[in-house]
Amino acid sequence: MLEQKQKESTKKPMSIWEYANPTKFLRLSARLLPVLWICAATFIVGGLIWGFFFTPDDYRQGSTVKIIYLHVPSALMAINAWFMMLVSSLVWVVRRHHVSALAAKAAAPVGLVMTLIALLTGAIWGQPMWGTWWAWDPRLTSFLVLFLFYVGYIALWQAVDDSDAAADLTSILCLVGSVFAVLSRYAVNFWNQGLHQGASLSLDKEKNVADVFAYPLYMCMAGFILLFLALVFYRTGTEIRLRRIAALIARERRVI
Repeated sequence: MLEQKQKESTKKPMSIWEYANPTKFLRLSARLLPVLWICAATFIVGGLIWGFFFTPDDYRQGSTVKIIYLHVPSALMAINAWFMMLVSSLVWVVRRHHVSALAAKAAAPVGLVMTLIALLTGAIWGQPMWGTWWAWDPRLTSFLVLFLFYVGYIALWQAVDDSDAAADLTSILCLVGSVFAVLSRYAVNFWNQGLHQGASLSLDKEKNVADVFAYPLYMCMAGFILLFLALVFYRTGTEIRLRRIAALIARERRVI
């Protein structure tokens, strides 16, 4: 009994790096994904219904303002998806954990779609407000460049056959693209000129949207964050399985 207690006391504490093991990551995904899918659907559907059907029209922008419930969360995730890819890429460069590289690869198409949604909804929002679908505004321009970086990142993964070399090259591209992710977030603060409005939500209560619009917006933002996590977990698991299948096929060919 004493020996058993001594063994239990000498056990190492749980570490986040344990989930760099593909098998442990897949087990974690299997537990988390059902909860993430349900919560994401609940928050997004609830937030959109609340925002589109139970909030008043804005006194200046009318009903057009309600596109905020798609535009702001998608823009938020477009930028933060790239930062997540940057962190995962740096983990790959420093510690060479394959799961981190695959997580960055898995997040890229999700970030690309989020960026596209933000650009399209921004154009729909901007046309009645500015009188044009597009303007070479600092934030809009940097966001378009970020979209192109997403396309280039995905293309680079597809163009390089060796997965480790592809992870190295895309990590460098991710580092460079982070400059435009920062510009997309803070362009309004860097340049006073431009059509794009300031941040919809900030610590300054005078610059925030009204609470009647803010609460459903918070709900939509939470839903988009959960949706992003669910998609990244799901796609990372798929990448791990595809990598295993490729390894098995290569092994069979060597045997033959």
